[in-house]
Amino acid sequence: MIRDAQAIWFADKVRRAGFPGVEAFASHFDLKPYRLRQIYRAATKELAADIADVTTLPKDLRAALVATGFSFNSVAPVVVQRSNDKQTSKALFRLADGSEVEAVLMEHYGNRNTICISSQAGCAFACAFCSTGQAGFTRQLEATEIFDQARYFAHELAAKGERITNIVFMGMGEPFHNYDAVMNAVAVLNDGQGFNLGQRHITISTVGLVDKIDAFAAEGVQVNLAISLHAPSDDVRNKIMPVNRKFSMDELLAACDRYIEKTNRKVFFEYVMLRGINDSQEDARELARRMRGHLYHVNLIPYNTTPDAPFAGTENEDIWKFAAILDEAGIPTTVRQNMGRDIAAACGQLRAETQPKAHKVTASA
Repeated sequence: MIRDAQAIWFADKVRRAGFPGVEAFASHFDLKPYRLRQIYRAATKELAADIADVTTLPKDLRAALVATGFSFNSVAPVVVQRSNDKQTSKALFRLADGSEVEAVLMEHYGNRNTICISSQAGCAFACAFCSTGQAGFTRQLEATEIFDQARYFAHELAAKGERITNIVFMGMGEPFHNYDAVMNAVAVLNDGQGFNLGQRHITISTVGLVDKIDAFAAEGVQVNLAISLHAPSDDVRNKIMPVNRKFSMDELLAACDRYIEKTNRKVFFEYVMLRGINDSQEDARELARRMRGHLYHVNLIPYNTTPDAPFAGTENEDIWKFAAILDEAGIPTTVRQNMGRDIAAACGQLRAETQPKAHKVTASA
């Protein structure tokens, strides 16, 4: 499906300013197409702070746009926290209706900057080990509410002469439960006339909505697909991931194979290591059996403590033993480095608490 990034961006923004559509908006301000392009590029490519700062527009037009409530920003940073090692920053954003989401910037060595963004306020899928799932579901995010999380961090990085190199849809929410908005956000992120982040630098993670994996395969995009698997069998997965009762592992892996057949692209599997739940050598051998012979890659994730979750993480030594079994079976495997644990910014910890306890800094820092 071909998605018009500029049209997607304006559709959300003008609705927030009280206009029924882009045509009504353009007519109200007598905006020619080139003016619309200027506004769009200023927000998505030049990363202007807001419409009042776009000096290519006449001053009276900027004032009129501001007066109607037209804004580049649909998310407002409330609190930004920075990890002790200065490599991870987490922003708590408030949306127009008071809902809150979190997004994370991970600054890796070698000028690689990854943004982990949210697609929903909360999550309806209640994975037992995930803080977002434990908190419940509030609402879907619109495409620009998703995009603007990345825009915020891109603006911050630009001030240092840096840019976003990768984006992962691994924050709050299930991306494929908000499929159209997520794919529209991807179009805006990827648009060469705007934000211009390559599709191969974007990854979408899903708990395994089979119908949406099939839809994603038909999109014709080169965005990476990651599956939150976290178990070697239905028995284990049913206990920690309620979605498995709707889509069994056999159904899920069959969808992954259809995706690979259609796209010839690798599928990444995320596997959080839970002590005594899914981390035995027998679990590793069962996982290897399911992964063998496919274009799959397994990412093992040390468990990050979350409120109210009755789990403990696998010891590092045992994680590496688990990885060795997969390696010996010929399964490409990575043990993921955790970042931002001290500010609850690591995998599975996002919860959008208004009053974070540690390392609080101002949103402008």
